[in-house]
Amino acid sequence: MKTVLVTGAGGYIGSVLVPKLLSKGYKVKALDRFFFGKDKLKENSNLTLIQEDSRRLHEEVFANVDFVIDLVAVSNDPSGELFEEATWQTNHVSRVRTASIAKKMGVKRYVLPSSCSIYGFQDHKVDETAKTNPLTVYARANEKAENGVFKLADDDFSVTVMRQSTVFGYSPRMRLDLAINGMTYGAWKNRKLPLMRDGKQYRPMVHIQDTTDVMCLLLEADTAKINGQLFNIGSAENNYQLGPLGEKIAETVSKLVGEKVEVEWYGDPDHRSYSVSFDKIEKTLNWKAQWNAEKGAKEIVEKLENGELEKNTQTLTLDWYKDLIKWHKIIKDAEMYGGILEI
Repeated sequence: MKTVLVTGAGGYIGSVLVPKLLSKGYKVKALDRFFFGKDKLKENSNLTLIQEDSRRLHEEVFANVDFVIDLVAVSNDPSGELFEEATWQTNHVSRVRTASIAKKMGVKRYVLPSSCSIYGFQDHKVDETAKTNPLTVYARANEKAENGVFKLADDDFSVTVMRQSTVFGYSPRMRLDLAINGMTYGAWKNRKLPLMRDGKQYRPMVHIQDTTDVMCLLLEADTAKINGQLFNIGSAENNYQLGPLGEKIAETVSKLVGEKVEVEWYGDPDHRSYSVSFDKIEKTLNWKAQWNAEKGAKEIVEKLENGELEKNTQTLTLDWYKDLIKWHKIIKDAEMYGGILEI
């Protein structure tokens, strides 16, 4: 059995990826701070949980590891702006360091899930050769990480970077602060779909099942096809203008709940806009996305209806980070002799 080290394993993507890897016969070392709890990953004889910060990894973590999927990140643009230094340390420095240690310890393949947000603003469809234009700390840190890990690639250490579209879909560590997920929840809960002005911006989307399928595929693909390669992850069908996307989801949810859903505009116009080509991943690895926005919205509504999903602070990444920091101070100030009421 091959062993995969997954960093950020308890997060939104990790809690979908890890069970998928286990089902495919891999052993998994799941490394995370587990800010959102360890309960998102079910016990398995081939699963080892490692509670550690990616900025403090030691070589022994990589013992007997064949592959690394380096998911760890301070995730989303608002978190990146508020926690700027931590974002640079985690999303850039720790990933390059992880790749460096992995290479030293004899790991064969390293996969970096990055982001199409690196393209920033573009007035034409872009492929992997396009000049980047990162507009946020999150995007700039991702780009630095890409550049850093690519330098490590050689015949014995395969490095592949995935520029993921904006991810959507259900996860045990659900995020309702992602575009399609948040739109769908608002449409279901309030019969009002929240949509950031002005709706003209283009954004590519990819379902969480599709992007984790690619991660698994990259562990098996011919290294000659993927080593030192960058792939955009998504599909032409899921290149959306946000206004029409909102209307599409509103229509889908309306049919599911039997009531008309109205679009509710908010915020200032988002200056990030990019339409992306996915020809390279489709031609190189014969891969095609299986999900679209309507199918993803239906999945989320079904989870909401049957009680598997509910909105709480944990489903909003930045809110949860803020709560952890608030309670960390409260607990530190109140704790004495190793406890609060019980000492």
